[in-house]
Amino acid sequence: MTRIDAKFAELSAAGKKAFVAYVMAGDPDFDTSLEIVKGLPDAGVDIIELGVPFTDPMADGPTIQLAGQRALDGGMTLQKTLDLATEFRKTDNTTPIVMMGYYNPIYSRGVDKFLVDAKAAGVDGLIIVDLPPEEDAELCIPAQQAGLNFIRLATPTTDDARLPRVLQNTSGFVYYVSITGITGAAEAEAGDVGPEVARIKAATDLPVIVGFGINTPDRAQTIASISDGAVVGSAIVSQIGAGKPVAEVLAFVKTLSDGAHRA
Repeated sequence: MTRIDAKFAELSAAGKKAFVAYVMAGDPDFDTSLEIVKGLPDAGVDIIELGVPFTDPMADGPTIQLAGQRALDGGMTLQKTLDLATEFRKTDNTTPIVMMGYYNPIYSRGVDKFLVDAKAAGVDGLIIVDLPPEEDAELCIPAQQAGLNFIRLATPTTDDARLPRVLQNTSGFVYYVSITGITGAAEAEAGDVGPEVARIKAATDLPVIVGFGINTPDRAQTIASISDGAVVGSAIVSQIGAGKPVAEVLAFVKTLSDGAHRA
């Protein structure tokens, strides 16, 4: 059982929904980023989604693209992202960390080396948005064999014919992208999301977490109430991008987690 599996078992036993927070590793700099990440659990975050900065993101909107650029300009790398996870684990051995990013930096490092290093750093799962199920032998299956969850995205365009393939080697949870488009582009609507979550849950026993388009405590509550939890990224990253003090960023995160946990 991974930390992700254990966290969902714990939440289920308590009758609670999950709150997942996304931050870009190294934004605006390593030390500030680490301070924010260390503060997320006390701000009510159940699972930390740690973005790996990449030069050519596809699914990310302007807010997260700019965060990635700030991190890269500050010298952030895949190795330093792993270093950040390692530092976090020195004081927290229970909060799951999911690394989210693109395959190129992992491919460049070498899959076998990356998986050994990610496991040693205390990473629990991967979301690699540009690796479809047809490429499962590339990273997904080796990751599972190494004890890491490989989390797949399902979207409004994932139809009934495609869904079984998407779910085939997925573990940890399913990440449902609530909108067609990039992060931060539109708001998630419960009327659209609810039936889709139900359709996915009918096809898998995995928790279904909803992300994209969730930017307020009320919306986090609404979306979590019709799923197994909510992910917030751009709204948090925009606070960091605005130069807010760490305490203010974490206070904002707490309002969002409180919203999701009211569901």
